[in-house]
Amino acid sequence: MKLVFATHNLNKLKEVKLLLPQTIELLSLTDIGCHDDIPETADTIEANAMLKVKYIKDNYGLDCFADDTGLEVQALNNRPGVYSARYGGANATAENNMDTLLKNMLSLENRSARFKTIIALSFNGDDVLFEGICEGSILQNKRGGKGFGYDPIFLPSGYAQTFAEMSLQKKSEIGHRGKAIRKLIAYFL
Repeated sequence: MKLVFATHNLNKLKEVKLLLPQTIELLSLTDIGCHDDIPETADTIEANAMLKVKYIKDNYGLDCFADDTGLEVQALNNRPGVYSARYGGANATAENNMDTLLKNMLSLENRSARFKTIIALSFNGDDVLFEGICEGSILQNKRGGKGFGYDPIFLPSGYAQTFAEMSLQKKSEIGHRGKAIRKLIAYFL
């Protein structure tokens, strides 16, 4: 079975390929000739994921799935949330986003946070959502050189390593995206 993963993010693509069974041939947006930057204009993670699959379905007619992920910090009323990718500004890098978050949390004692991934699937005329959550906390300083996004400052509950210090395999095993992808895989079984 061929399935499009509506992303240009090579890190996400690598993470997802690691989890999918070989019976699913994963195609990227580049593979289908889509070089568009699909707008993520919704105000929820769920709606942004659905916008992406709808765009691919409407413009390419292909079965696909897309994810949207947000980092929700309890003491910041679950911000940055849906705005995680641009928390440090419109053209923010991962470093800008982390620096902004750390600055906004300087005086906060409650460092509880969670990553939330929503995967939207459009397959054979049906639209389905899958959720993955990883509880943890925000460190005061960055640690590790692996991963991407907020990984260097996110410490998953029950672990001594940040996502940026873990192997991709370990991160996929315990992380939010891995949990959502396993639900997606179970849907096809």
